[in-house]
Amino acid sequence: MVGTAHPNTGVEGVDGGVGLTALLVAAARAIETHRGDSLARDVYAEHFVRAAPASAGWPVRLQEAPDGDANPLWGRFARYFGLRTRVLDDFLLRSVRTGARQVALLGAGLDARAFRLDWPPGCVVFEIDREGVLGFKQEVLDGLSATPRATRLPIPVDLRADWDGALADAGFDPAAPSVWLAEGLLFYLPNAVETSLIDTVHRLSAEGSALAFEVKLEKDLLAYRDSPLYTSTNQQIGIDLLTLFDGESRPDSVGDLMGKGWDTSVHTPFDFTRRHGRGPLPEPNDALAGNRWVFANKPRPSLC
Repeated sequence: MVGTAHPNTGVEGVDGGVGLTALLVAAARAIETHRGDSLARDVYAEHFVRAAPASAGWPVRLQEAPDGDANPLWGRFARYFGLRTRVLDDFLLRSVRTGARQVALLGAGLDARAFRLDWPPGCVVFEIDREGVLGFKQEVLDGLSATPRATRLPIPVDLRADWDGALADAGFDPAAPSVWLAEGLLFYLPNAVETSLIDTVHRLSAEGSALAFEVKLEKDLLAYRDSPLYTSTNQQIGIDLLTLFDGESRPDSVGDLMGKGWDTSVHTPFDFTRRHGRGPLPEPNDALAGNRWVFANKPRPSLC
């Protein structure tokens, strides 16, 4: 059963603030893993949830959630995260199978892709996040004797700091094609930080690189304050997402990339629900209505 709501305090690890949302996504991935019609499997996710005091009482199987699939948080919202996981898994694997060997996870959180995906030989996965998050993650993985399926390099640095320098120190080669992922990250960052991050990714990306990220289009997030997804998340586990999202107007990162020569495509999550036959569909007062998943490629020069 769902435990008592945990206060949104603290910023260092996973027990508060934005770090707590990493546990929310892990719980959603655990639930997705145990579904009979699962789109994505992450056998590590439930161990992260159980290891953190803030989430130890959360469900990791749908039958543990009150009302099951009818629960807005552990049903529809968790299904959203499961679909997102599958779509971005496919994106990463497609990118490395067409030449990229460097994978940079920006705000990696409790992402276990280095351990659970079938990486081609020679892949290096750089995981960038705050020290407290990566430290918790490593402790849990060590306890499971988990072995990565690619070279894994955790980089404990805040994305508001000199993360590109830390990435270079870890051996990242900007002359080689890379694939970048910012999953559930940008709407927590100030406008200027998002702009700087996109500029840095462009600068460090060789031709043939790829990038995926998630954005929100709403100009007024508070218009969805009464959405079942937001209210149930706050009531059941004490995460008020609208207080964590940055309130500034968002930069046009898609337009910025297009202006820099990247090929981009923008999709709603519902596009992939229809493609896979599973996942959320639009509903009234829908907090997912403004979510967009963006995929961008820095093209190689055409051969004449």
